[in-house]
Amino acid sequence: MLEGILTGLGTAIMPMNLFMVVVGCFVGTFIGMLPGLGPISAIALMIPITYGLDPASGIILMAGVYYGAIFGGSTSSILINAPGCSGTVVTSFDGYPLAAKGQAGKALAIAAYASFTGGTISAIFLLVAAPMLAEVSLSFQSADYFALMVLGLSAVAAFSGRGQVIKALLMTVFGLMLSTVGTDRATGVQRFTFGSIDLLDGISFLLLAMATFALAEAMMSVLNGEHKDDASSSNDMKELGSMKLTKEEVKEIAPTIGRSSVLGFLIGVLPGAGATIAAFLAYGVDRNLAKAKEKLKFGTGSLRGLAAPEAANNAASSGSFVPLLTLGIPGSGTTAIMLGALISYGIQPGPRLFVDNPEVFWSVIISMYIGNVVLLILNLPLIPYISRLLIIPRPILVPMILLFSITGVYLVSFNSMDIMIMAGVCTLAIGLRLLTFPMAPLLLGFILGGMMEDNLRRALLINDDSISFLWERPITLVIMLITALVLIAPLFQKTIKRIFKVETDPADLAID
Repeated sequence: MLEGILTGLGTAIMPMNLFMVVVGCFVGTFIGMLPGLGPISAIALMIPITYGLDPASGIILMAGVYYGAIFGGSTSSILINAPGCSGTVVTSFDGYPLAAKGQAGKALAIAAYASFTGGTISAIFLLVAAPMLAEVSLSFQSADYFALMVLGLSAVAAFSGRGQVIKALLMTVFGLMLSTVGTDRATGVQRFTFGSIDLLDGISFLLLAMATFALAEAMMSVLNGEHKDDASSSNDMKELGSMKLTKEEVKEIAPTIGRSSVLGFLIGVLPGAGATIAAFLAYGVDRNLAKAKEKLKFGTGSLRGLAAPEAANNAASSGSFVPLLTLGIPGSGTTAIMLGALISYGIQPGPRLFVDNPEVFWSVIISMYIGNVVLLILNLPLIPYISRLLIIPRPILVPMILLFSITGVYLVSFNSMDIMIMAGVCTLAIGLRLLTFPMAPLLLGFILGGMMEDNLRRALLINDDSISFLWERPITLVIMLITALVLIAPLFQKTIKRIFKVETDPADLAID
């Protein structure tokens, strides 16, 4: 292993490969900032360029683009509430409210520090524990994945306001329903397509995210008359705030970044999980661990609510290389493209990659740490300039958001029907927002719905349609017990406080 690490280090610090890291990080960050494109589009653009490079340089370039796009995707989420990619949707929950309060500089700085820390911790874990984690990842079966998805859904309370758990649950069910639209992958049966060819592939997550957040936010500002208030909005937005963090703020977010980085990496290791689920879970876990007063800040500009998903999604993007490099299993659409690139080089990812191509395996891992340093150096000096996007007057900014959102969705499928669906979803989202229904549970249910269904079907098939799989496997049982604890912990907490007559804030007695 030590010999392999030294070989990878020698390959990674070659001038050409260092240049590839810088180029990949820069291009990825820039593309990640554009709403709707994301890492898959960025890597797809890089593939023709990598054909003229040696395997190590090509994969290092694409890896840099990958985590650069995740890193940069937070910018548009924070500044204009238009997620650059699905992994940064959760960032907008607290990042955008912070920017609206005149703390855009601080929000972007926290995102940069959390991303750097998450990427660094995951790179170290990847360096030390990749072979062992590959075995753990391989031991997961359909029942375990189903239990993991249920655990993810248990975090729905984290995305609901005070006394809005029922509304959050209804939106989660709505998201699960939307995930069933399209062709059943197991049987080939069309479901809820209403005879439309355009719905055979289902509804795009990007379409749903852009319609419920970017488009809906822009249209809500129009309904509220903010698009006309040029002078007031300009004065508000000029207060970009300081990038400096106080000691108290650092102490507040440091534990969040640490545990979210570890959680994000572990989720990223699991094939098919990815940065999006890691960000949702990290946000939910951190909110559930927060005190009552701190919980009320989530969704309105919590520093912890911003740091948690940013650390987790970057850690997960590095963790997703574990199943790709050690098992040859792509953990996401992005790593699937990278798998194709590796195979085109004549390299077969899997257990033999350690032995046959150690310079590729270890150089990619080492370049991730170098890339995170490069990203921090590139992004921190640019924050004052990036933040000036907020100074753009609302009458100009709103049409720009509409243009980027619609163009981003159209470029994925080149199908005009997606634009019509997007407009319909946006209209529905506006109505639901006016009725104070939270949008985040809708996305959470949609993301987990398809994977839950597939893994439940496989688990039932293996167990002869018996639900005994929920307690027969130790891993599944442990995850389900954790889910139960997450759900009932708030009830016990309130009961204990009532028994001992602990003086507490009224928010403690609210339904979380």
